[in-house]
Amino acid sequence: MSKWEMVKLGDVATVISGTTPKTFIREYWNGTNCWVTPAELVDNLILVKDTVRKITDLAIKDTSLKPLPIGTVLLSSRAPIGKVALTGCVMYCNQGFKNLICGKRIYNKYLFWFLKGKTQYLNSLGRGATFKEISKTIVEMIEIPLPPLEIQKQIANTLDKVQEIIDGHKKQLEDLDNLIKATFYDMFGDPVTNDRDWRASKLKNISSLQSGGTPSREICEYFLGTIPWITTVALNKLFISYEDANEYITEEAIKNSATKLVPPNSILFGTRVGVGKVAINTIPICTNQDIVAIINIDEILNIIFLIETLKNFSGFFNTQKRGATIKGITSNMLRDTIIILPPLHLQTQFAEIVTNIEAQKTIVKQSITESQNLFNSLMSKYFD
Repeated sequence: MSKWEMVKLGDVATVISGTTPKTFIREYWNGTNCWVTPAELVDNLILVKDTVRKITDLAIKDTSLKPLPIGTVLLSSRAPIGKVALTGCVMYCNQGFKNLICGKRIYNKYLFWFLKGKTQYLNSLGRGATFKEISKTIVEMIEIPLPPLEIQKQIANTLDKVQEIIDGHKKQLEDLDNLIKATFYDMFGDPVTNDRDWRASKLKNISSLQSGGTPSREICEYFLGTIPWITTVALNKLFISYEDANEYITEEAIKNSATKLVPPNSILFGTRVGVGKVAINTIPICTNQDIVAIINIDEILNIIFLIETLKNFSGFFNTQKRGATIKGITSNMLRDTIIILPPLHLQTQFAEIVTNIEAQKTIVKQSITESQNLFNSLMSKYFD
């Protein structure tokens, strides 16, 4: 790569922004021309083929909007900076973009991948007091390595293929999660409405609930221990182990705060900042105040069955969130949740199915990690 020419984007592409037609002029809106905003550039989206809002020919004329031809590289320049996609049809955009129409020397997909890997760098270029923005001039001055066009296409094609592999693995994970949900509904029906009329009980009658807390941050020594302490950020997998802790605290921290040691094989339930996120701890662990631990679970319940039951309540819990700044549910709401109680042998059968699926998910996650490492290595090789 050291032999490749470094060029400024303004020398190989034309930078175009947009604007928002006046929203109070009805004749400008609900037309047939696509008009895109940064909010529509969601993760993993490469090609934008349609937009939420459409504008009229009159809006284009009166606001002097310039068309973005097919293949234009969309680059959000504020709120947030650095989201990237390609236009799949002729469209127009609001003022939150600095888009690039590629000249003959640069391949649009190559430029797309270059910018895709430069989010942090692009944000560092932002200027502004209230909110940061990158200007047209700044974008034009960004330097990019420029190999011959055929090599650009080869690089883009390689990155496309690796990304397709990653996306395929992620789709596998999604399918496996859906299989667990489908199996649950097939065996037990809807646990929220209890449409199978299973015997049921409030959670507080078949377990105990234990809240957590955060040791004082003013005493640094509290966070220099060996006892794992987590927040809801850690609740992103079924089983939580020692290495998954956010931080590690001391016994003194436990004595002088609201946090408590949660026994192994308890359910950790997020009640704020991730309401409904759940996991099982495999080791003694402490939590912050946003997690309620479900402990002393009755023998009539299989823990994996119970955790999948609680996952099915996520929609309901989200409707019950309360709070002025950070919304969440209370411990009492969780305590009063009605849990279905099918025969234990059916719960155990379901748990065995879930365990097998989780084993498959572990393999898929490892494949994602390996593919992502390859992708990151290639991005560094080509663009750093």
